[in-house]
Amino acid sequence: MNPYSLTQLARANPFGAPLFMPGQSAPERRLAAASDDSDVSCEYGSSKYYALCGFGGILSCGLTHTAVVPLDLIKCRIQVDPDKYKSIFNGFSVTMREDGVRGLGKGWAPTFIGYSMQGLCKFGFYELFKSLYADTLGEENAYLWRTSLYLAASASAEFFADIALAPMEACKVRIQTQPGYANTLRECAPKMHAEEGLWAFYKGVYPLWLRQIPYTMMKFACFERTVEMLYKYVVPKPRIECSKPEQLVVTFVAGYIAGVFCAVVSHPADSVVSVLNKESGSSAVQVLKRLGPRGVWKGLFARIIMIGTLTALQWFIYDSVKVYFRLPRPPPPEMPESLRRKMGLAN
Repeated sequence: MNPYSLTQLARANPFGAPLFMPGQSAPERRLAAASDDSDVSCEYGSSKYYALCGFGGILSCGLTHTAVVPLDLIKCRIQVDPDKYKSIFNGFSVTMREDGVRGLGKGWAPTFIGYSMQGLCKFGFYELFKSLYADTLGEENAYLWRTSLYLAASASAEFFADIALAPMEACKVRIQTQPGYANTLRECAPKMHAEEGLWAFYKGVYPLWLRQIPYTMMKFACFERTVEMLYKYVVPKPRIECSKPEQLVVTFVAGYIAGVFCAVVSHPADSVVSVLNKESGSSAVQVLKRLGPRGVWKGLFARIIMIGTLTALQWFIYDSVKVYFRLPRPPPPEMPESLRRKMGLAN
């Protein structure tokens, strides 16, 4: 295949990266195989690497989602009862007046457990699938189709992550949005099982997939490409010359940018999940029809603030775990030398 054909193939990819035209220099970067740190505690792609990535996911998702439980509670109540909870500030005021300060912490236990399990699968499986799909594609195609690779790996990981999350998410929403039903996880879970059986914990898994898979695809693909762009256009020196704190600042900024896009993409499905888990006997299609085009966007502003902050903190914590345990942290990708030669870009 000649260089012209390769260039046209890359441009035809709807998720492709901008290519460097002949005469321009490409930055020295790699996709995911090597770290710019020589002092690492394990090999990239080893069992220890994936296990510690999963542990980083537990901390990043479990801690951050638990920290924003008050905002999540108000967001859910705006979605399911917009007549009573008219805005973020009004929602806080009404909740404080009715339940006091402790009422803002409702649902913290299922939030911590559920999102810890989700984080384990989300980050651990993402690293696994990213490596697996990159090996399947080969070095050159993995670079040309890297955004598609990020999207596929994150979607695959989130499929399993949502199965782990669904039971606790159902309990959380029931506690937060149905006053008087239950105040704790120990009260809620047995009651739900007695009323509706095991299906009560998994009836929301389909809308969860609709909400979380697009969210996670945006979260990982947007983050990966934003990091790449920040080091290329914003950071005044190569990543390898940046200190660990400087690299973590870039991680935080890229995470926040990704989080804003995540919130918008996944909000309609999030509204359906909130209403569906509050009510018994309703289906996702029935809830969607009842909410209508405008109803599914209720609470978006609160969710942008929550998800933007959450995503930035999650990536910061996850990357910090990698730094602490001295895990391989691959730099942004570079075009393989073999592909550079085919495209006439090699020196």
